[in-house]
Amino acid sequence: MQEDPVERQLAAYNARDIAAFVPCFSLSVVIEDGAGTVLMRGHDELRERYGAMFTANPQLHCELVHRTRVGSFVIDEERITGRGPEPIRAVAIYRVDGAIIEHVRLLR
Repeated sequence: MQEDPVERQLAAYNARDIAAFVPCFSLSVVIEDGAGTVLMRGHDELRERYGAMFTANPQLHCELVHRTRVGSFVIDEERITGRGPEPIRAVAIYRVDGAIIEHVRLLR
C-alpha cells in the first residue's frame, strides 16, 4: 500500500472505491470550495457525498495534470471526466499531516 495519502485517495477515487477513499482523510477532515465555504466535514459526510457520486458516475475518472508539493501542502491540477459531457478542470489543495489528509480546498 502506498504511504502518500494524496496518491492513495486519487487511486481510490479513480477506482470509485469508497472503502479505500475515506481512510485517506482524517476523521475531522474539512473540504471547502474556493471561497472557503465548507462543503463537507468528517468521514460520514465524505462517505455520503463521494459514495453517491461514485455510484452515480461509473465512468468517473480524474487525470492528474500537474502536482506541486510545498511543505505539508500538495496542489493537484486535475482534469475530471465522467460527470457530464465536458471535462471539468479543477485544482485541489490538500494539507497533509503524515499519512493523512487533514484539509482540502477545491477550486473549479
